[in-house]
Parts: sequence; C-alpha cells; structure tokens
Amino acid sequence: MANTSGRRPGRAAARLAAAAIAAALVGTGTAAFAAEPGDAPMFGLAGLDSAGTSYYYTPTGDGGIEKRVQLDTGWKNVKFLGRVDNNADNLADGRWQIGTTGDIHYYANDNSAAKKIGYGWGIYNKLVSPGQFGGAEGGDLLARDGKGDLYLYLGYGDGTVTKRLKVGYGWNIYSDIAGNGDLTGDGRSDVVGRDKSGVLWLYKGTGNQHAPYAKRTRIGSGWNQYNTVFAPGDIDLDGIADLVARNAKGELFLYQGTGKAAAPYKPKVIIGTSAWNTYRLFF
Repeated sequence: MANTSGRRPGRAAARLAAAAIAAALVGTGTAAFAAEPGDAPMFGLAGLDSAGTSYYYTPTGDGGIEKRVQLDTGWKNVKFLGRVDNNADNLADGRWQIGTTGDIHYYANDNSAAKKIGYGWGIYNKLVSPGQFGGAEGGDLLARDGKGDLYLYLGYGDGTVTKRLKVGYGWNIYSDIAGNGDLTGDGRSDVVGRDKSGVLWLYKGTGNQHAPYAKRTRIGSGWNQYNTVFAPGDIDLDGIADLVARNAKGELFLYQGTGKAAAPYKPKVIIGTSAWNTYRLFF
C-alpha cells in the first residue's frame, strides 16, 4: 500500500485512508472503510503500461498524488479496465476487464475467482464505468460501438450486468468520453464528451435507465491539447468528482470539480510533470 505524507486529522484522513485501501485491495482483499453519504467515488488513480504492469497513485488529500505503487503484472492483452462500486459506499469493490478475445470478466476485491460475465465486447471502441448511471445502487457500464451507438449495461451489484439498453446514437463525434460520479451537485452521476474539435460537453445524469442523460451543454474548449481525458472520481478528496487530462509531453493535469453544472471544473493544476505517456490505460 502507498504511504501517505503527513497527518490529516478527522474526516480528511478517513477519506484518504479509504481511497488508498480501496485501490490496494483490487483483487486482493476486502474494503474496510465506508465513505460518507453524498461523497464522490474515492478510487484514486491507476495506470496500465504497455508491458502489462499496473500501478496505483494514492491521493494526498490536497489535489496531489503520492509516488506510484505496483499493483499487478501480466495484463498486456487487456483492452479495457473499469473499477466499480457495487454498494454505493464510494469505494471500488472490483474491476471489469476486457481482453483481446472480447470476453468481459469481473474481478472482485474478495479474492474470489474471476467471473466471465459476457462475450463479444470487442464490438465496442469505447467503454466507461461511470458509476450509478441508470438509477440503481450498483455501478453501470457505458459502451460505444463502431457506428457511434451508445449502450447502457446496468450493474446488478455483484459484477454482473443486464442486457444492453440503447441510450444514444451519434456518439462517434467524441474522441473521448469520461465520467465517474456527480459533477453538478444533484447526486446523480454525469459524463462528459470531448468532440473532435476539442470542445468539452456535459451530459447531466437523470437516474432514468431509459433516458439516462439530459441534453448536452458546452462547458469548455481547447481540450485537443490532451491525448487522454479520464474521470477517476474524487482525487482531491473534497467530496466532488474530478477530471484528469494528459498532454502529448506526458504531463498530467487535474481539473478539480466544483459541483456546479455551469462551470463544473476549476482551472487546471499540474500534478505530474513527465513520463505519464507510459500508460496506455487509466482506470
């Protein structure tokens, strides 16, 4: 497990400990802390490199991150990783993983055997684990196919998912889709999409599985300076979901959430100065 720097009394320390434990126990144990109601997902930040080795970065509690700790090896053929909170306590309970065969497996944090929960997922070119997007307690999955159609898979809360529901079309206009938690302060999970001209759009979650998001609103421009946009949940541990973005030089930036729909992010803060291009996936 990563070491934390300094003492952070009370609520902040508990939140930081919960985030670190949840990440360190991916596939190796059980979570021990419960997050407070209304807080954002505290998953921390993890990356998978081209050699198939995964690493975790513990949040420091002030927007920064600790030095990385190795999580696992042998994931070279992994195409998608998405952590999921199954019981709405804001801690990751396991991960979804898709390999080159297109099969999707669920790995729980309790050392139980991996479960194959589907096949044929190779038809999707973008997958997002956005949290509870369909209104139920378990975390869900969003998947976009080559035609740009968007599908929602509702999580049962045990790593398995329902049959897909088509919830959109034309999503191939986006070079990135990200989301993990509430960005607007209404208690519902939201997603953002970066279009090919670099404009960032917000889709407010509705909690309705058949129409899970409202009409998009423009919230920024110039996002083509980044080659990756990812939503890790709450990195600064203030209870509001955040966003991270990486540029071509390998620098990593944090956009801290505000909880306000009109301007959901504060100005960017650099949290990694180099070498972040070593990661081909964030999760």
